Formats: sequence, C-alpha cells, structure tokens
Amino acid sequence: MNTDRYHQSEELYQRALDVIVGGVNSPARSFKAVGGGAPVFIARAQGAYLWDADGNRYIDYLAAYGPVILGHAHPEMTEAITKAASRGTLYGAPTELEVQLAERVREAIPSMERVRFVNSGTEAVMTAVRLSRAATGRSRIMKFEGCYHGHSDIALVKAGSGPSTLGIADSAGVPTHVAADVVSLPFNNVGALKDALDRWGSEVAAILVEPVVGNMGIVEPKPGFLDEVTRLMHEAGGLVIYDEVITAFRFTYGGAQNILGQSPDITCLGKIVGGGLALGAYGGRRELMDLIAPKGAAYQAGTLAGNPLSVSAGLKALDILRRPGTYEGLEAKAAYLAEGVLRNAREFGHEVQLNRYGSGFTLFFTGTPVRDYTTAQTADTGRFARLFRGLLDRGVHLAPSRFEAWFLTIAHSRQDLDETLEATRQVLSDMRG
Repeated sequence: MNTDRYHQSEELYQRALDVIVGGVNSPARSFKAVGGGAPVFIARAQGAYLWDADGNRYIDYLAAYGPVILGHAHPEMTEAITKAASRGTLYGAPTELEVQLAERVREAIPSMERVRFVNSGTEAVMTAVRLSRAATGRSRIMKFEGCYHGHSDIALVKAGSGPSTLGIADSAGVPTHVAADVVSLPFNNVGALKDALDRWGSEVAAILVEPVVGNMGIVEPKPGFLDEVTRLMHEAGGLVIYDEVITAFRFTYGGAQNILGQSPDITCLGKIVGGGLALGAYGGRRELMDLIAPKGAAYQAGTLAGNPLSVSAGLKALDILRRPGTYEGLEAKAAYLAEGVLRNAREFGHEVQLNRYGSGFTLFFTGTPVRDYTTAQTADTGRFARLFRGLLDRGVHLAPSRFEAWFLTIAHSRQDLDETLEATRQVLSDMRG
C-alpha cells in the first residue's frame, strides 16, 4: 500500500483512535479484515465517485453498503433534502409525508399491508421479532448462519458445528439466555430446517430470512427453498420475517419477494427506502401490525421515526427508481462488469466463484460454489485483501470484506466500468502465483 497516497487518512485515523472506539463508528468500516491500518477517510462524493482526504478519486462500488443506488449527491435528491430541511428537520408529530411514503411502500410491496417507520434496519428487525413473539406467544427465533440482521442481541448469534443448534453469542455482552432463544441453521438446507422444527417447532415464534442473502456475499436461494421455509414455518405455527434491508428496491421496484413470488408475514426495510438518510420500516398483515401500540400491546416508539427529512428523501428516491428502464439499466451494467471481472480472474488462473443477483455481485476466491455460509468461508481472505488493496491504489473503492458485494448505481458510466475492468485486470495479473 502506497502510504504517501493516504497521508491525510493516516493522520485522521490516528486522531480518531484517540476519541472514537477503534477509530471508526462501525466495525464494517475498519480495514482489519484486509490487513489493518488506516481506512480511507472520505471528504466528498459526487455521482459514481468518492474523493478522500488526500484528494484521491475512487470509482465507488461500496455505495454505502447498498443504499446509494442513485449515486452520490444526485441533484434531485439534493434539492428534495434541502427543501425538506428548510421546513424543519424534526417535529415529533405526524406528517402527510409519512402517509405518502407508507402508501408508496405498500403499493410496491403488497405484503406490507400496514407499515411503521423506524430509524434503521436494525430497529426494524428488532421490532419485527418482538411483534412475532406478541402474535404467537412463543419466544424462540430461527435464523440462517451468516445472515446479518442488525446488532440487536437476538440477531448477533451464529451456528455451532452441527447442522442446527441453539445459538452461541457472536458478540460479548449478549446474555446466554438471549442467545439460547435463537436456533441457527445453514441457508439453502431444507432438511436442517425440518429437523430443527421437529425439535423446537412448538416454541418458535418466527424465522428471519434474507430472501437473497447479501451478508455472506450475494447468495441466491435454491429453487423451492423459500417456498419450503414458508410452508414448514406455517405448519409449525410460526411466522416468516423477511429482512429486505439490502434487497428492497435494490433489484426491482419493490422487494426481492416480488421477483421470487413470496409473501412473508412481516417485512423489514432500510437503506434505499430512506434515500440515503436514516430510515427503516417494518410491515405486514393488518391483523399482525395491529398488535403494535397504540392499537395493540406490543410497544415500539422513536423520536426520530418517520422524520420529515428522511421521509422526503425516501419519497424522492422512489420517484426516481420507478422511472422506466431504471432496473434494466442497472442489471445490464452489473452483468457487463461482473462478466469482465470473472473473465479477468480466469485469464490469470485464479480459482473463483462469482455470484450475481441484479445490480450486486460478489467475487469469491474459492473453487467451491458458494451456497451458504460454510461454503462462503472457503473464500481466500488473503487473496481478497490483495485485490482490495490493489484496486484501492488504482482508484476503485470496494467494501473491505470478502463477504460483501459490489453494488452498481445509476451514476456509473460505461467508461467507469471499463476503467474498473482495466484496474482489476492489472491487479489480478499482479496476483498470479
């Protein structure tokens, strides 16, 4: 890594270490997984580009982990946010804007018959779990290994060595009795789900599902898998919660459930629905959502929930995204880039797998097809780190983790993609041997 290139980032990192835990406000921003050292500190962004504190320009495929689907500082988004801010950023009272966005969400994702806005995807999932427990009178939750559902206690659980197991806390500070209420399963494995339901089915309130996984890299469900999850859970008397924080409005105007022909009991949103500002939502069937206060006894509240600034950004983002040809263009760009990256990797003898869904893809340095967390973990950490560092030095910005995706935006041009492919070719050539 060229240290002269990142001099200001290094200085900022040293200052941050003194006042911010670990020097970053989210561990996902740390460069620990790619060899450590100072992360790049961003000074500004426009369109498909980021500029760091040293003035280096990057073509951005992090897209803030997905929500910046329109590119940075989109002029219509900037105008909408500025106008909203001029009217006040927070009222602590209802607005017509909230009603409009809820109507728009229900139109796009019909399974969300009633909606409640919150501040993040983490908060949406946390409350959806509480709602499922209120509806069923049960306490256990099922989830799939390698799927991230935010940082609430119930979500920070991983599987053990068996095909299904009671949860083991993946973070200090999660009480043992909380982790013990979570059953973690391998994704894409109907047999493991059946076995777990045979043992714990009468105690399970709900299962958390990323319909297309984005947190072990992009992983699609096998044909029929989601149908079986729903059938088995409903037979056991439990609910199905879709975590569409990444997937909603990323692959189509609506949720991945629209593409996959699914209708979960509860859906959680975040990221794109807020147009790049802090906003989350959860929603589902009327009779379930009516259990939430003030109509029902399951409590959830938030001072910043549905604030007019975030809601205005969400409305404008959805306005832009539903324009004809938006998603077709995004998918075409992603297909072109992904095919080029894969071609370059194979040209230089790298054993890789590339999983793409719509406008997101992940390159895994492994010869094993990636279908779940176990196979995702076969990806070579060192090779990914070399790719990441090499591309960063050549002006291409990725997420600093082998388990994340490259995300395309409407702002990426064909020239950006070709520049990226040339940089990728150079790095993969250097990585031979």
